[in-house]
Amino acid sequence: MILFFFFQSLKVYIHGPPGAGKSTIAEELCRHYRLHHIKINDVISERIANLEKIVAKELDFDNVGEQEEDNVEEEEGDVEEQGENKEEAQELLNKLKKNMKKNEGRLSDRYVLPLVKDKLKSMPCRNQGYVLDGFPETYDQARELFSESDDEEETESKMPKYHKIITPEFVFSLTASDEFLTNRIINLPEGDVAGTQYTQDQFLQALKLFRELNTEDTTVVNYFDELEIHPQFIDVGVYEDPENRFIVQKIVKEIGEPRNYGLTDEEKEILERQAAEERLVKEAQEKAEQEQKEAEERAERMANWEEWNKHMEEVKRQERELLEAQSLPLRNYLMKNVMPTLMQGINECCRIRPDDPVDFLAEYLFKNSPEIEWN
Repeated sequence: MILFFFFQSLKVYIHGPPGAGKSTIAEELCRHYRLHHIKINDVISERIANLEKIVAKELDFDNVGEQEEDNVEEEEGDVEEQGENKEEAQELLNKLKKNMKKNEGRLSDRYVLPLVKDKLKSMPCRNQGYVLDGFPETYDQARELFSESDDEEETESKMPKYHKIITPEFVFSLTASDEFLTNRIINLPEGDVAGTQYTQDQFLQALKLFRELNTEDTTVVNYFDELEIHPQFIDVGVYEDPENRFIVQKIVKEIGEPRNYGLTDEEKEILERQAAEERLVKEAQEKAEQEQKEAEERAERMANWEEWNKHMEEVKRQERELLEAQSLPLRNYLMKNVMPTLMQGINECCRIRPDDPVDFLAEYLFKNSPEIEWN
């Protein structure tokens, strides 16, 4: 009975043209049912990050002290469970990056399909379920992704063999006219379009490719029909609902009540340990960054203070030189033309002792100035 409930995870596949709202609907379904949102770019990025982590851990093993030996053995066990050691991880990582570089950032199906299949087989997806967002796109991709290996249980019917644990049980195909989709994209805010596939040229190319892949009898929708997992078609053009709320409600009504049974104790322990490790690493990194920032700020303040002092000294020196330069002609003029007459006037004032010495001295200087010629 426990195993019965264990495999009751909810698995949903959303199919449809670009601009139909697949990602928005998938996000709402994941939020409502507590499922995992499977997007191809995220799966690829996560896998590459995990490979880089494995390589980095392996490189650090030789530098770990004896006091951390138990932790190292545990980490090595984790790597072995993933079936990859440093060499294997590095080799696969190089292949993925080389293939993406060769295909202008895209990854070939020979690499994408195993990555997605491993993701669907992971314990979180098997226990809780997932929503596949627009992938697979073709019949061949679907057949390869959900195919069952030879050593797994065969189905008794004549339908194609498929992996029941990872294959979606609900398939929803969104439909809409090209005119409707184009108008929807045109009316999107500029900020929502920038940096996405919804620029005019990219959107039209993606829409054309989707139509080409869904015009013959061997489409991804036909594949699920062959498995008797009959897709439910929803015309998004019927609903005047840019946020697709009515469509989400319709899908929820078809699926039924949530069946999420949460994580296992082992998964919870792993996630808690990872969260604790990440928190410690983040705190240490933040502390180091803060200390470095404070040191840089202190050094900058000291440098600014020293520079300011030098600047002030230079300003004072220039002011002194300017004052001296400006005062020299005036001093020379006074010594040559004013001081001799002034001294004579003062002496004469002392001799005569007039009632108004200031007026006397002013008149004396006026009459005896060497620059004034009297008639």
